[in-house]
Amino acid sequence: MSHGYKKLTAEQAAELIQNGETIGFSGFTPAGAAKAVPSAIAAKASKEHAAGRPFKVGVVTGASTGPMLDGALAKAEAVAWRTPYQSNADLRKGINNGSIRFFDMHLSMTPQAVNYGFLGKFQWAIVEAADITDNGEIVPSTSVGASPTFCHVADKIIVELNSAHPKTLRGFHDIYEPANPPHRQPIPIVKPSDRVGTPYIKVDPKKIVGVVETNLADETKGFDAPDPVTDQIGQNVADFLAAEMKAGRIPKEFLPIQSGVGNIANAVLGSLGKHPDIPPFEMFTEVVQDAVIDLMRSGKVKFATGTSLTVSGEKLKEVYSDLEFFRPRLLLRPQEITNHPEMVRRLGIITVNTAIEADLFGNINSTHVMGKNLMNGIGGSGDFTRNGYISIFTCPSVAKGGKISTIVPLVSHADHSEHSVQVLITEQGIADLRCKTPEERAVLIIEKCAHPDYRPQLLAYLERYRREGHVPQSLSAAFAMHEQFESTSDMRGVEWDKFGD
Repeated sequence: MSHGYKKLTAEQAAELIQNGETIGFSGFTPAGAAKAVPSAIAAKASKEHAAGRPFKVGVVTGASTGPMLDGALAKAEAVAWRTPYQSNADLRKGINNGSIRFFDMHLSMTPQAVNYGFLGKFQWAIVEAADITDNGEIVPSTSVGASPTFCHVADKIIVELNSAHPKTLRGFHDIYEPANPPHRQPIPIVKPSDRVGTPYIKVDPKKIVGVVETNLADETKGFDAPDPVTDQIGQNVADFLAAEMKAGRIPKEFLPIQSGVGNIANAVLGSLGKHPDIPPFEMFTEVVQDAVIDLMRSGKVKFATGTSLTVSGEKLKEVYSDLEFFRPRLLLRPQEITNHPEMVRRLGIITVNTAIEADLFGNINSTHVMGKNLMNGIGGSGDFTRNGYISIFTCPSVAKGGKISTIVPLVSHADHSEHSVQVLITEQGIADLRCKTPEERAVLIIEKCAHPDYRPQLLAYLERYRREGHVPQSLSAAFAMHEQFESTSDMRGVEWDKFGD
């Protein structure tokens, strides 16, 4: 790794970071996340705290990261505030107990908010790269996320040059950043495979204060094997989309797919790949995961563009061993582009995301458990849902061994309103909510999506409160199922008669 920048150890880089500063880290999921330097910053924070000195920093990333970033900093109590998204247990604990300030953001909006100055001054960008040139060309590794924005707004840059990723990744990235208003132009992308930027992040070399050379694998994990519930959800999604094609509401050449990340999303993609009536398709999404690589091999996915290659270690080895096969089929972009409402609306993207809970009218909670404890964050689901050609949410009908119904009278926290959600799918069935009144949606969701154990209870709620008003809802009873769970650890058996109308 020959370059003309100052070589630093991770510990030397950490010594440059001061209490109260704000850092933009690379990473969108653990893929492409900075690793060595944040871990060293965490170690410095622990030493500072032991000496009785304060040390906390503002942490901004593309999305969630891995244990060496979010986990290490949270354990060291080194995070003053955090945005836009996370999935780490230690960080989540600090957020929910109030020791870490966290504000949830749509992922497409994060780079823009940074550019506009809404998040304040950034002293540092710390980003992982597969390669770097002396004239300031940084080739990202397995994600782009918000790294281009961080590099441009930060006063100084530290690069983790990671030899675990080959320099031949150059060409797998398309770095394009919209200008700020009033100088913003239309994004010149009209199909997923269009390339409109550069294969690297271009920065002033003088801003790069040092390079930390590493050889660290991404901390990504594989996915659970599909089970009967996730398999059925995936099959229901595929059957719905095939029926939409047959009805002429999806064109015969199909439309690009966006899929959230996780076990259900992986199962959905697998089902789309196996369905005989779904033609080969393209993806315009955030995260390219294991199932996408398999579908590229089978020919079912013709092209995929995202901001992160979030695959298991074994799957990444497969990609790296055959880069020339994937080069014309795979492209990574900034999240400001992959999640941009302009792109979602223009390309007619079919969006599939996962809910924590849904209510009888199609409102979705995708972030908070029992309305108060943050799970991960809204991520990019809002970017896609509000602007999708067809917006689908999936979830199992029950959780906690049947003690929680994911279908409730009113969501305990609202992330996506009934105006944006078109289709709800569980392992029980499919509720097409388009052009339905609130009462019609409620009947459909109970009949098609709710678990049989909860249908009588939910129907009784609907019947009791459907007498007057456009929305059959009760202010006094809407959260009775949540309240019962908090008192008895089971949502079943609510008696609506004890509530007023």
